[in-house]
Amino acid sequence: MTNSLSLEVPESVDAARTAFRAWLSSNSAELEQFRKTGGDVTNVFERLRHLQRMLFDSGWIRLGWPESIGGLGGTAILRSIVSEELAAAGYPPPFSFATQEVLGPAVAEFARPELAADVLPRLLSGDETWCQGFSEPGAGSDLASLRLKAVRTDTGWRVSGEKVWTSWAQFADRCVLLARTGSPDSAHRGISAFLLDMDTPGIEISPLRSMNGDEEFCSLYFDEVEIPEERLLGDVDGGWAVAMYVLAGERGAAAWQRQIWLRTRLNDLADAKDSTIDNSVVGESLELLTALRLLSRRTVRALSAGEPVGSTTSLDKLAMSTAEKYLFDAALNGIGDDIVFGGDATAKAWRNDYLYSRASSIYGGAAEIQRNIIAERLLGLPR
Repeated sequence: MTNSLSLEVPESVDAARTAFRAWLSSNSAELEQFRKTGGDVTNVFERLRHLQRMLFDSGWIRLGWPESIGGLGGTAILRSIVSEELAAAGYPPPFSFATQEVLGPAVAEFARPELAADVLPRLLSGDETWCQGFSEPGAGSDLASLRLKAVRTDTGWRVSGEKVWTSWAQFADRCVLLARTGSPDSAHRGISAFLLDMDTPGIEISPLRSMNGDEEFCSLYFDEVEIPEERLLGDVDGGWAVAMYVLAGERGAAAWQRQIWLRTRLNDLADAKDSTIDNSVVGESLELLTALRLLSRRTVRALSAGEPVGSTTSLDKLAMSTAEKYLFDAALNGIGDDIVFGGDATAKAWRNDYLYSRASSIYGGAAEIQRNIIAERLLGLPR
C-alpha cells in the first residue's frame, strides 16, 4: 500500500486523477471488500471506517487540506477528484466523507486554530465522525427561526432545546450545532455556532426510522448542556456565516460525489435486464445529470479557488433533487414489480434508493425554498 510519506501533492487535476486511478488498481484486491453493500448499519460503518483509514494512511484523503490540520496541502478541488474516482470505480464514499466535506471546511475556517488542529485529523482519519445539528421542529428550511437556546455562563454556554433530522447522531463523536444566542426575534442575526462533544451530559438521542428502514435520522434533546467557550465557531451571533459556509460545502464536493454516483445508477438502469424503460427517458435522465454535473463543477471550482458562491448553489440543490427523483421514478417505471416486491440484493438496492430519493427535494433546503431564492436573489423578481 502506498505510504502517505511517499505521496506527493499532484500538480494538476489530471495528474491527481491518473495517480489515484493507478492506486485504485494496485490496491484492488484489498479494496474489493468495500463493494459489499447492506447489512447491519454498525457493521457497514465499521467497514467504511476501514476504507477511510486506508485512504488516510495512503495520503489521498489528506489532499487539499492544510498541513496545519493534518493535510498534505494542495487545492481543495483535489478532494473532489478522489471522491469522483471512488464512485466511478464502484466504491462507496469513505466512512465520514459527508461530514468531512460538509462540516470539516467550516471548522477549519471558523474554529480556533488549536481546536481545528486537534479535531480535524481525527475526522479525516475516520477515528471520529460528526453530525450536523441544524434543523428543528418548525425550523427546517426556515433555519433563521430556530429556537434552541444557548445562555452565556462563566465558562462558556449552556444549551437547552431540541434538534431533529440529525443524520447518524447515534454514531457521532461531535456535533456542529446552531443555537440562538440573541433575542427570540433576532432571526439569522442572533445565531451562534458551536462544536459540541456528543458525550457531554444532558444530551438524549432518539433515532427515527425512515421509510427505507434505516434509522439514519435522530431527534436530539438538550437539557442544560454545557459547552466550553473555546468551542464557539466564529463570533457570537455570527453563526449564520458558519451555516452558509456549511451549505456551500454540502453543495460543493459532497454534491459532486453524489452526481457521479447517480450517473453510475443510471448506467445500472440502462443495463438492467427485463427493463421496459424507454431510451428517451434514459436520455432525459442523462441530460438532467449532465446539467447537475456542470453546475456542481462550477461550485467546486469556485470553492477551491476561495471565491464566493452565494445563492448560485440553490441552482445546484434544485438540479440535484430534480435529477435524483427523475432517475428513480424512471427506475420504478422501468423495472416495476421487481423494485416493489423483489427480494434479491439488486431489487433491495433499487428499492432503498427509490425510497431515499423521495427526500431529495427536502433535505439540505426544500425545493420550494430554493425556487424562492433563485427567483428573488438571482433573477431579481419581487417577493
